[in-house]
Amino acid sequence: MALNLPITQWHGKTVWLVGASSGIGRATAALLHQRGARVIVSARSALALNDFVVQHPGAMALAFDATDPASVTRAMQAVLASGPLHGLVYCAGHYTAMRADAINLPDMLRHLQVNYIGTLNLLDAVLAHWLPTDQTGCFISLVGSVAGYRGLPNSLAYGPTKAALINLAQTLYLDLRVKGIGVSLISPGFVATPMTAHNAFRMPALISPEQAAQEILKGWARGNFEIHFPKRFTLWMKALELLPYRLYFYCVRRVTRS
Repeated sequence: MALNLPITQWHGKTVWLVGASSGIGRATAALLHQRGARVIVSARSALALNDFVVQHPGAMALAFDATDPASVTRAMQAVLASGPLHGLVYCAGHYTAMRADAINLPDMLRHLQVNYIGTLNLLDAVLAHWLPTDQTGCFISLVGSVAGYRGLPNSLAYGPTKAALINLAQTLYLDLRVKGIGVSLISPGFVATPMTAHNAFRMPALISPEQAAQEILKGWARGNFEIHFPKRFTLWMKALELLPYRLYFYCVRRVTRS
């Protein structure tokens, strides 16, 4: 049974994608545009966003910093001035591989600001507009990661922020369901993006951003709460979630040789 209202028709809908200058966000915006949605693409890089608009006529570019509340407020005003908003997708992300024997505190805090605090800034702005009126059929999607399921080597900075997003999405779903606002959690495995390009290890079941975008739209069409992909990898990660700690730690050490 669908946990959210399935979305199969995109004509007439406006979707705001924050973190859409590259990777999953840009590919998803492109596919939504192809399906007839009006897309608003945001990130800090105005150049990359303007390039997207040139390639996708009718799209709107809105550069701002999600970690700056004042910048978010101005961006929200610009979005509302352009017309009704039907969906928010937060896919901005920061990633650096990090272990406990080489902590970089400023970079850890940067992970927190981009991956989590930025989400809260956008939620505060969008929900302040949506909640006073009937917004049935509107939706929020947060891009997490399977790295947030349980602790993993090299994920000291990144994993905890994605774990926070998982809990946040679950709580938002419970709170907003009665308001008619859909909430979904997007949990990718390895996707070939500028972020993962720095990984020095083999990434199993690596897929392209375009494949990720296809999976995301399929998940919205089914009304899923969690949209995870590729299944050949994420189902193994979900199985690891069920293991007791002793067995989990043993399996992770064996697989990662850490």
